Amino acid sequence: MRPMTRRNVIALAGAAPLLAQTVPVKLGIDLFSIRSSGWTPFQYLDYCAAQKAKVVHFSEVRFIGSLEPENLRKVREYAAARGIEVEIGMKSICPTSKMFEAKEGTAEEQLTRMIGSAGIVGSKIVRCVLGSAEDRKPGPIEMHIEGMVKVLRNMRGRAMDAGVKIAIENHAGDMQGWELRNLIEAAGKDFVGACLDSGNPCWTLEDPHATLEALHPYVLTSHVRDSAVWRTPQGAAVSWVRMGDGNVNIDEYCRKYAALCPGRALSMECIVTGPRMFPYRDPKFWDAYRDVPAWNFERFAEIAERGKPFEIPRVERAQAAQREREDLEASLAHVKSVLGLQG
Repeated sequence: MRPMTRRNVIALAGAAPLLAQTVPVKLGIDLFSIRSSGWTPFQYLDYCAAQKAKVVHFSEVRFIGSLEPENLRKVREYAAARGIEVEIGMKSICPTSKMFEAKEGTAEEQLTRMIGSAGIVGSKIVRCVLGSAEDRKPGPIEMHIEGMVKVLRNMRGRAMDAGVKIAIENHAGDMQGWELRNLIEAAGKDFVGACLDSGNPCWTLEDPHATLEALHPYVLTSHVRDSAVWRTPQGAAVSWVRMGDGNVNIDEYCRKYAALCPGRALSMECIVTGPRMFPYRDPKFWDAYRDVPAWNFERFAEIAERGKPFEIPRVERAQAAQREREDLEASLAHVKSVLGLQG
């Protein structure tokens, strides 16, 4: 594959609609999309089968119920009977992150459990994260990246022996795409790759298309959702919205993903929430973002410039589960239409 230069990206954008029709796409669902349902793993699988999902991403242990081998074997059998591929995940494996749960053991101990569980349930990957935007302040984020690289290098032999790869997500505003690329390269791309999220780049002042350009050679799986970005007097605001309601050109993003990451899951992580404010006109704001390249910020600023405020209807807690399913189903229908998928 040719290097992803700016010229190639422009050329690809014109060819992408045709490519998307010929490159197989495994449409999936990240269960965080319907996090309020409170179902058993088997109920989640039945629902996802009804939506014609080919991959179900258990992004957190709570969704799969437990890591007991008997439970994992039952989930594997239940999913296989419905023609569904299972992926599993966990939260932070960065010991210095504010998100890291030390009470669960060292990062290596937690990852060891997940790698073993992946083997039992039939997942080719373990998704995990560094942390969130909170780890950028006081920062620097490089400190956390170095700590996470050390953990991953310690786990190389175990992961390679198990045939399981570690999929690191660009998560909740922690890293831009190029930073995650550097982490993967430093840890070892033979067993570490990316869980590419299309919604989180805007929380790092990055155009999601720039994130895709940086990470597509390393993608193992993905989360996809749309974003609305607009200017405010203090800087910019970002809301996560249903697919097709935003202004980051998510349709073209999906077509590019299908062409650049053939055979990888395109899994909906539909989260409708916001706005989140980014007051970048305040000099103090930049204390957490001094590593952001000017050219990258300019692409984000251009998106905000052409955006308009997006109001998200308030949903009562009692209606949250139903609304999440409605948001997900509308987003799935949109993606299927964009990529010409059946069902």
